[in-house]
Amino acid sequence: MNTCRVQAWVFLAFLWHNGCLASQFPTHLMIKEWVDQMQKELVTLADTATAGKSLTQLFLRNQYLYTVEQNDAEELVARAARNIEQLLRKRSAALKKLAQSAENLQMTHVWQDNFEDDEIAYYNAKDNLDANETAGRKYRIRPDFKEDPLFRRLTDHNHTAVHIPTDIYDGSTIVLNELRWTEALEEVFRKNREDDPTILWQVFGSATGLARYYPASPWMDARKTPSKIDLYDVRRRPWYIQGAASPKDMLILVDASGSVSGLTLKLIRTSVSEMLETLSDDDFVNVVYFNTRVKKTACFDHLVQANVRNKKLLKDAVQNITAKGITNYTKGFEFAFEQLSVTNVSRANCNKIIMLFTDGGEERAQAILEKYNADKKVRIFTFSVGQHNYDKGPIQWMACSNKGYFYEIPSIGAIRINTQEYLDVLGRPMVLADKQAKQVQWTNVYLDALELGLVITGTLPVFNRTRTVDERNGEHQNQLILGVMGIDVSLDDIKKLTPRFTIGPNGYYFAIDPNGYVLLHPNLQPKNPKFQEPVTLDFLDAELENDIKVEIRRMMIDGETGERTIHTLVKSQDERYIDRGVRTYTWAPVNGTDYSLALVLPKYSEHFIQANLGENINQAMCDLNLSSGVLFSKAMETIQPDNFDDFGYTYIAPREYCKELKLSVNKTQFLLDLNQYIDRNAPDACNVSLVSRLILDAGLTAELVKLWSEQTVDGIVARFVATDGGITRVYPRSAGEEWTENPETYESSFYKRTLDNEIYIFTAPSFSTDSRDPMSDSGILVSKVVDLIIDDVTLKPAVVGVKLNVSFWMNSFMNATMKVNCKDEICGCLRNDKHVDCVILDDGGFLLMSNQDEYISLIGQFFGEVDPVLMINLVNTSLYSFNKTYDYQSVCDPEKDSKAAAGPRSIYVPTIADMLSIGWWASSAAWSVLQQLFFGLMFPSLTEAAESADEDIPDAMFKESCITEQTQYFFDNDEKAYSGVLDCGNCSRMYRAEKLPNTNLVFLITDAKATCLSCDPRPLRQAEQPSEGPDPCELAQNPRYRKGPDVCFDNNEDDEPLCPISRGSTLSSTPVLLFVVLTSGKMILIVEVGLL
Repeated sequence: MNTCRVQAWVFLAFLWHNGCLASQFPTHLMIKEWVDQMQKELVTLADTATAGKSLTQLFLRNQYLYTVEQNDAEELVARAARNIEQLLRKRSAALKKLAQSAENLQMTHVWQDNFEDDEIAYYNAKDNLDANETAGRKYRIRPDFKEDPLFRRLTDHNHTAVHIPTDIYDGSTIVLNELRWTEALEEVFRKNREDDPTILWQVFGSATGLARYYPASPWMDARKTPSKIDLYDVRRRPWYIQGAASPKDMLILVDASGSVSGLTLKLIRTSVSEMLETLSDDDFVNVVYFNTRVKKTACFDHLVQANVRNKKLLKDAVQNITAKGITNYTKGFEFAFEQLSVTNVSRANCNKIIMLFTDGGEERAQAILEKYNADKKVRIFTFSVGQHNYDKGPIQWMACSNKGYFYEIPSIGAIRINTQEYLDVLGRPMVLADKQAKQVQWTNVYLDALELGLVITGTLPVFNRTRTVDERNGEHQNQLILGVMGIDVSLDDIKKLTPRFTIGPNGYYFAIDPNGYVLLHPNLQPKNPKFQEPVTLDFLDAELENDIKVEIRRMMIDGETGERTIHTLVKSQDERYIDRGVRTYTWAPVNGTDYSLALVLPKYSEHFIQANLGENINQAMCDLNLSSGVLFSKAMETIQPDNFDDFGYTYIAPREYCKELKLSVNKTQFLLDLNQYIDRNAPDACNVSLVSRLILDAGLTAELVKLWSEQTVDGIVARFVATDGGITRVYPRSAGEEWTENPETYESSFYKRTLDNEIYIFTAPSFSTDSRDPMSDSGILVSKVVDLIIDDVTLKPAVVGVKLNVSFWMNSFMNATMKVNCKDEICGCLRNDKHVDCVILDDGGFLLMSNQDEYISLIGQFFGEVDPVLMINLVNTSLYSFNKTYDYQSVCDPEKDSKAAAGPRSIYVPTIADMLSIGWWASSAAWSVLQQLFFGLMFPSLTEAAESADEDIPDAMFKESCITEQTQYFFDNDEKAYSGVLDCGNCSRMYRAEKLPNTNLVFLITDAKATCLSCDPRPLRQAEQPSEGPDPCELAQNPRYRKGPDVCFDNNEDDEPLCPISRGSTLSSTPVLLFVVLTSGKMILIVEVGLL
């Protein structure tokens, strides 16, 4: 026994001996009697009020109205996988037409150095719709936009739109030539849409940064974009990066000798950060710095996956690099080659690259390069950073003799463009591989920049088919990649191919890619609406991880087919509770892709009810009777608002029962719309299966409510029934008007939880400190599943329940503990007793009942915030177990104050710290600010319009992606009774606990918290809160299994050397002098940008 606990018991014995305790603590036997009485009263009340067994009988008596069908998981997965394969194959065919057309168009295009004003006409997607920006401007047209239900935004199918990055001059010769030859793609885009009207965005992303997409649509909705800053560059989007080159193993080598200090070091830091942004989750990277020794910037001992968390860690670490000592390239390259040669860690296993950032030097490191890279399998790219007089020849030689390229970054204006041009070089083996590289690749899931939501994109590289002539090689095939063609597929379209309403509320499909990231999963719900943020949720983070799921994930990534039934922890829909469940996982690959699809079913969803009310809706509504004689034509009448008094306030789940029936947030309005739609439209306009099940459940639940209306039960606020078919009835009507639960039972937390348990489930109301009214006013929700056994098949078609009146339950709760003729012992849980606190908690640790009035107002709050010391002890004694999970899809308030505080929130105002930061001036934000300032001077009304639109911007747009952590508590053993002593040093508290049978409740009696206040009062948090997440350094040591592409294009013997200096300056931004007048003073800040 714990020494402290022994001391506590001795202390208590001493108090009892001296008569200090007013009464004797209840015995375990006495508490069990109390609990049995509480449980008996609660279960009897709930059984009587809900009449759940009567609903079971109603289902059994009316079996002739439905059949029980089997969910053949293997067949369902195979069918859904085939449907997805067919959808993606159609999109792939359209993609190939586009890529072929683009190559032909560019090959026949004749280069022009100058253009007449009327030779080129295009729609610039960034033109303001509210002002006639096209008037008097060269090359501009103005589409006729209309609202498009397919794209959910303004579109014009007669035109394409062009997006040009903020830091690219749209009048440059290269851009004008690309505008010219790509305009003919418009006809191919249109033809694809004629062949398939459901096709979504079709995009050509050019290696120069230009993006042409169809149909034409404005780039930004001013109401949804707070900063008005256009940071988009198609070359940095995940689909372009994946399509432009095979995956990369990249070692970034930073010269940290004394000569790179000051401005050069700042430029290097920013350049490395920008380089990291050119990598996707298919790539692997590490950053090290060297002088006479090599040091890691972060904690990574080897290359790590270039996911968002690892890249952030590396970016932060790069800022800590300091410069001193002398340069030793040999040491640096030796370390780099060793890193790239490691084979016992997860890697991309394709392009091997060394990126050297330095200010130059005399050393060529020829010996070490010949030793480790004689076969030229590692490409070396070198960057001369800063303005200096060092000889660039040696580092240029390093790149040119190792199939790389040499770049100069003399100032901030050259950073963005020169840190992404290496992709052109990596695309050369793909061009030379020709047809072998013409394979459609499907991306990870991401947020569409044009607000389609979550999408995947099919990509195909577009090659330059022209011939080129040079002195060394004569005429030969051009080796440049022109860009990447992409076609989007919405995840909503894929979900429609995975049937939902026959697999039950706790059944679901999910799909993963070769990285183990989910592209379909009910828990894939990114909260950040900004498209720049990546969406990478691993399957093991989407669910509660266990060893068998790790194995399932591996087999799915490897393209295997299989099935496993496992016991697993299941997190509730509202993420407050954890239950134990049995699930069968069935999976198979989606042929033609790297994806794998799975179906998860609980045992009770292996069969489902198929309503057979007729071949069409009219027959279903008119011809069939219930065994009780109720016409089914009248079943629909029972869900009319006029009949809510008799049949309870009725909600129907907002499902796609009928074509073109709009889903409404207004629950009553949706009910009215459905009735009117069915009356008004042809029988084939609706989904017979969905509507038939709705009608069946409406009729059966109407009969149940009739039974309720014939009996009076004290102590309840409401009775309710909810069904798989989408019916929820709340009786009486007045209680239904206050009903706040989700009418879609497939997304209702209490409903889904109840299905996984055979006991009565008490659900705590959501507690909010901001609420003026106590959460308990609406009653405590108690629910139980309706079991149905037909021919040895178990079904769970509905849930019944009540809402308990809190005052009634409080009196019943205290009365159950009362003991007559008591003397020196506790006589029960007296109201506001000064000596003892009595509480009832649910299995998640949430407060549901107490004898203390102050606790009644806290019903729904996590008990760790009410009585932290006691809750911690309940965890330590294993009454509660806990599970900590991380949410990688959260958003949080920015860490520092808004930079727009001094001006309209819609217009981005940089701080002085920004302007003095080299990294900021290299960003697209800087260039956008230049545009804002220019247009603000020329067109002041634009600023005013931005300010007036400020209030329309959703708050989520001002938040940032972050990791949050949450802890769920649950009962993890079958022990019923617990006891202990809370030792607080100079005082202690005794407690006993007993679980209530057939419920998810536990009763606690303890010495009142007010009798001993010297324990640490810090609350124990359950709610979601910001977190650093798991240690990325530890994760890097044991990375999760992943698989790279089957085909790699990293080297080709005909890949010619590239020794001329980068052509990056061709597209570089024009040097700009920015004058910023600080209105709060008389100082003028002059910044020179982009001196190339």
